[in-house]
Order: sequence, then C-alpha cells, then structure tokens
Amino acid sequence: MAWHGWLGAFVLLVNQALLPWQIGPLARWFTPVMWTAYILLADAWVLRRDGRSLLHDRPREAALMATVSIPLWLLFEGYNARLRNWAYFGVPESPWVAAVAYAWAFATIWPALFETAALLGAGPLPTPPTPREPAPLSLGLRLAMTVGLAFVTVPPLLPAAVRPWTFGFVWLGFVLLLDPLNAHAGRPSFLVAWRAGDRPFVRRWLVAGIVCGVLWEFWNYWALAKWRYVGIPVFPSVRLFEMPLAGYLGFPPFALEVFALYHLVRPLVGLSDPEVRHRKPGD
Repeated sequence: MAWHGWLGAFVLLVNQALLPWQIGPLARWFTPVMWTAYILLADAWVLRRDGRSLLHDRPREAALMATVSIPLWLLFEGYNARLRNWAYFGVPESPWVAAVAYAWAFATIWPALFETAALLGAGPLPTPPTPREPAPLSLGLRLAMTVGLAFVTVPPLLPAAVRPWTFGFVWLGFVLLLDPLNAHAGRPSFLVAWRAGDRPFVRRWLVAGIVCGVLWEFWNYWALAKWRYVGIPVFPSVRLFEMPLAGYLGFPPFALEVFALYHLVRPLVGLSDPEVRHRKPGD
C-alpha cells in the first residue's frame, strides 16, 4: 500500500485510541482529523486495487475538489440557517480558529464521498464513463427538473413552523434538478449511467452515501466540537449517535447531489474528461 495509506491508517488508529483521554486539540478537531486520515487510507486502497486513484493520478483535481467542497457545503449551511435542522457546539471561540476548523471539516465532504464510491467500485477517478453527446430533455425530465426547482426554492420561504420538515425536499431537489441538466449538457450523470445499463454505478453511490453518513455521525458523536440535530421533527428521540434514525434516509440522495453539484462546477475550471465508455452489465 502507498505511504499515504499507512499514514492514514496510523492516524485513524492513534486518534481513536487516544479518544478516552479527551486530549484537547485531538478531541476538538477529531472529526476533520479522522476524515482526512480516512481519505488518505481509502485512496491508497483504491490505488493498490485499481492502479489509479484520485490523489495519485489527479492531485490537482483532488485539491480542487477539497476547495470547492467548502462553498458547496456552505450552500446547505445557508439552507440550514432557514430550516434549522442542526447547530454546532464546542467550536473554538476564536473566530479565526473556528473558521479554519469549519473550512477543514467542510473540505473533506466531497473527497470523502468520491473516495468511498471509488472504494466500492464506482471507478478510481471522479469522472465516470459518459457519452459526449447531450441527452435530450424529454417531457418527463423537464417535469422532474421543475419539481426539483420547486423543492430547492420553496422550503426556505415557508413559515418557520413548517420549514424543519422540508429538508428532505432539498436533498431530493438538487438531484432532480441538476442530474438531468448535467446529462443534457453532456456531463457525467446518473441518468446517463442508468440508461447505458451501468446500474451498479448508481447503486454504489447510494451505498457510499450510507457509509459516509454512518461514519460522519459516529465520529461526530465522540468529538468535542460537533453538530447536534435540533430540528429534525420525525421521531427525534429515536437516534443512532446524534442523528435521529429518520435523518439517515437523507444520506443516499445527498451522495447523488454531491456528485451532481461537483460535475456542474467542474467544467468551470477547465478540467477535461478522458474519452471512455460506459461499462456494460457483466463487465
């Protein structure tokens, strides 16, 4: 295994072993430290298995992904400012230190999901096989995009008592709106993969959302600086770690919208895709 995988494994083991002692900096920065180590380890596993990986073969893209992960997640923080589903506790008092903590944690979100999907066999690099010709927008897809647009615009405008119930619509809305848009523009898309018969690619991304969701909640539970769910109204007392069980339903669609959002902004920095084709069932 590549050296960065051994480094990631070492940090994961040591940081977890030291957790009972609640050593200040390690416990407070527990979540971003663990996710950074996880990304290193997952990437090294993918490299060992497939001979290619994001960090090894596309370090510039890896840096870009971590960078755009921050503003892309801040989009959802903007929704949360209105919908009030979670809040942060134990964050460093210094605004500058807190800003670094937030940025570091947010920078791991997109790489974590892409590395997990790669680990599950969705491909070692961020761009899946995709045809170059744009997909036509049928009446059904136009309707889906209209529903998606409503899902991402209406919830923040609703009365305060109703807004906490609507975050699920936001998770679904970006998928319905952006994935057909990416397909129509000739960008990577789950719709394109599904139509090409590459159904396992879609399923692996859904599973990646579940895996990352459980890890997010597990590591967050033990950290001194953490988020808590203060506005998930569906069976809020039935929890696994800090998250009400109903909230875990949001992680699979969140993985899909992470993919869609990234491939929406990726061309803006001039990154090109290799010429490849979709895998056929059984390949």
